[in-house]
Amino acid sequence: MALRVNWGLAAPLALVLLTACVPAQRRPSWAIYPLPRAQPHDGLAVVSQPDGYGLHLWLETDTSQAGVCRPRWLADPARLFNGNGSAPFSSGLATRAEFFQAVARKDVRRALRQELQALCAARAPKARWQWSEPPRNPREIRVQTFPLVEEQDLLPPPSEVRRREEELLNGAQAQ
Repeated sequence: MALRVNWGLAAPLALVLLTACVPAQRRPSWAIYPLPRAQPHDGLAVVSQPDGYGLHLWLETDTSQAGVCRPRWLADPARLFNGNGSAPFSSGLATRAEFFQAVARKDVRRALRQELQALCAARAPKARWQWSEPPRNPREIRVQTFPLVEEQDLLPPPSEVRRREEELLNGAQAQ
């Protein structure tokens, strides 16, 4: 019994099967999951490149307006390593272009919103949550201004501290 092959169907089927066999390490996975820095909900891992590379977005809150807690956007993310492994970590900086590419995705913004809302609930439980969209291009980045450090907030020079310590010790010994 001879087997007849329909080459009109076999060739496209073989092509589909061969292209479906692309190794996983060459396909970006876009895994998104919480990766805390110092407390729960203050970091988000975004695996955007093969081999587990991506971004570690550091999440911060803005409570400068009384009774309101909203995101404070930090557009300079850390570089994520081993994002698909059992011990992901971050080191150094990723590019802002990667940040903009990540926040352009709905799934990333959804995860950011969830984590930031939980972070606000932990840091300012009585404040009203207010979502603001992340910056999508360099023109939308707002430079954060913080109060200036005043002279009284600074530590005195070490020689002055040592002189005061010696005065205190000598005064205590003299009594």
